[in-house]
Amino acid sequence: MDIKKLTSTLLSSESVKGLSKATGVSNKDVKSVLQEALPSLLDGATSQAKGKSTSKSFASALADHAKSDTSDLGSFLGNIDLKDGSKIITHLLGSDKKSVTNAISKSTGVSKSNTTSVLSALAPLLMSLLGQQADDDKDKGLDIGSLVGSLVENVDLVDLLTGSSGSSSSKKTTKKKAASSSSNGLGGIIGSIFGKLFK
Repeated sequence: MDIKKLTSTLLSSESVKGLSKATGVSNKDVKSVLQEALPSLLDGATSQAKGKSTSKSFASALADHAKSDTSDLGSFLGNIDLKDGSKIITHLLGSDKKSVTNAISKSTGVSKSNTTSVLSALAPLLMSLLGQQADDDKDKGLDIGSLVGSLVENVDLVDLLTGSSGSSSSKKTTKKKAASSSSNGLGGIIGSIFGKLFK
């Protein structure tokens, strides 16, 4: 699964509708939140996997989520545990959870409560997809840093980073995310990719 397939799955009409049904947030708002949130969440996953105190527990969490059947997104999202999703978001974003959530809310115009709900519903699906990718990977070291890197490598970074990267608001959001990133700018790179894909 490359980054285009990952985003295609997460932003598919079936996924958006499922998240909307699970949270009561409109399809339009769900998609807006997804597009803004994914770079930071992937960045957070990388930080968790690389952290000396979090890598083992995160690898275990991915392995558990990889067992979930996501072939039917509607059914999967219909059984989402929002409380569990909220805990995942806390782990992925850490101390930046509040600031990232506020930034997404401000950028998209979606209320903070609705933004929080969408993130909580999205988290288990994202973990399952990443877990399945890691499980299928030939490298059983379960290095999410390498995993995310491999996703990025499947996109022409030179073209993406030197070309247009979306609206001015998207650029501002990406800069904020990159500035708060703890993964050496990975969030900024992925943000640029998302800006290009969804401009």
